[in-house]
Amino acid sequence: MNTSPLPPLPVRNPATRPALTDALRAATAEKATAARDFLTEAVAEFGGALTFANSLGAEDVVLTDIIFAARLPIDIFLLDTGRLPAETYVLLAELEARYRTRLQLFFPDAGAVENYVRAHGINAFYDSVALRRACCRVRKLDPLQRALAGRKAWITGLRAAQSPTRDGLARRETDAGSGLVKLNPLADWSEAEIWAHIRLRDVPFNALHERFYPSIGCAPCTRAISLGEDLRAGRWWWEAPENKECGLHAKRTPAMTAALKHDDDHLAT
Repeated sequence: MNTSPLPPLPVRNPATRPALTDALRAATAEKATAARDFLTEAVAEFGGALTFANSLGAEDVVLTDIIFAARLPIDIFLLDTGRLPAETYVLLAELEARYRTRLQLFFPDAGAVENYVRAHGINAFYDSVALRRACCRVRKLDPLQRALAGRKAWITGLRAAQSPTRDGLARRETDAGSGLVKLNPLADWSEAEIWAHIRLRDVPFNALHERFYPSIGCAPCTRAISLGEDLRAGRWWWEAPENKECGLHAKRTPAMTAALKHDDDHLAT
């Protein structure tokens, strides 16, 4: 029975269907093996203190598939901001059915959301970078801290090629926000390799990718991109490229720390 409330896809994004050449197949298989081995070593090192922050993007469904194919004992969680697209919830149900699992969902504090909306308005994040960061903090960063409580390391689906803010991304680093070890098994993967894995393994993915949404977050903060635009151009598209992080993966430079303090001071007045 088809339980999806969404209409059939009106378009198909060619980026999600790379030509599956022998070279691409071989490169994808090699990197999937490397990612599996990397995660296996992480389990040996961190055990139950390891978790995977799954945003249900294309990279994250690849990691989900690798984890379950290798039967790795890694907890997986999702931050439900309360403003995710309907397509994201459909994918969540599909993944849980495919892998016979339940992802841990972490929600924002209802009181904090209410206070933010009462003070600033339902779509205040469009008004300034400070208000957008404040919304991200309430809906993402605070729940993330609860999700990471008691952990020593966390896994992400970040890739270096995704945006200028992720240039030089390492497979292993110390997260500036949490102080934990952050593992990025797909750091050196290309977009074609991500989609080759999805197609070759028939992994469920977010329907919005077919509508030219390469990066998907909250519905009001995500749009489709045009040909030639940066992969993350559709995230917070009204802001400058250097601001396009919610804080989960931002590099905390002294300038950013000062900017966050300025935001806090400004919103408190």
